[in-house]
Amino acid sequence: MYLLHLALLFIVLVVSSTNAAVAAPAVGDTYVYRVLNGYNNEVRGQVTYRVDNVDADRVTVSVSPDYPSLGAPHTDVFTRDDNWLRHPLINHDMPVEYNFSPAYPAYMLPLDPGKSWSRRVSAINPTSGRRNSVRVDGDVLGTERITTPAGAFDTIKVKRKVYAGDWDGFTFETNIVETDWYAPALGRAVRTERNSSYIDPQKCAASSACTPIRGDWNVFELVTYSRK
Repeated sequence: MYLLHLALLFIVLVVSSTNAAVAAPAVGDTYVYRVLNGYNNEVRGQVTYRVDNVDADRVTVSVSPDYPSLGAPHTDVFTRDDNWLRHPLINHDMPVEYNFSPAYPAYMLPLDPGKSWSRRVSAINPTSGRRNSVRVDGDVLGTERITTPAGAFDTIKVKRKVYAGDWDGFTFETNIVETDWYAPALGRAVRTERNSSYIDPQKCAASSACTPIRGDWNVFELVTYSRK
């Protein structure tokens, strides 16, 4: 009986730590990430995220890369539980800004180990007006303590497989794999890996199977942060 009580206590503690309260954002919170090339581990530059506005239902963040190869400065918008309302999505190896409705399900709280989800959302390009149907399949892989240049963090590892819906003529849609190490203490990922691929039948050899065209493999690691 004593051992049973210990086992139940252990389960409660694990669940409690997994579902720890997520830190609330505040105007002025700033996070700087180093971006590595996952293929060769070279540093590509840095990206700074700054919380500009916090409303009842959304958070507005300015995103400032220090090199044009990492994209242009832009604004992201998130729900209060860190899902995407406005955010770039890789389309055939190029980041394209989209508005999502409903919100892109980056996280489905609480992030219990073993949890999974599959959601389809509408992605609208505000420049062209193009609308894509995007499918996001998410899995919570478990908890992990990791170290980044900003320090050590207790994280929840989340993996997403994304089907971008960016069919273009005979070119297939982009398949994206996103892996986040999400730190509830900061309310955001402290490490992210993102890679993508797609098939262009026009570039396939007639005598062999199509080989997917690989996009960038970027690794984002938190370097410094300042919370208000």
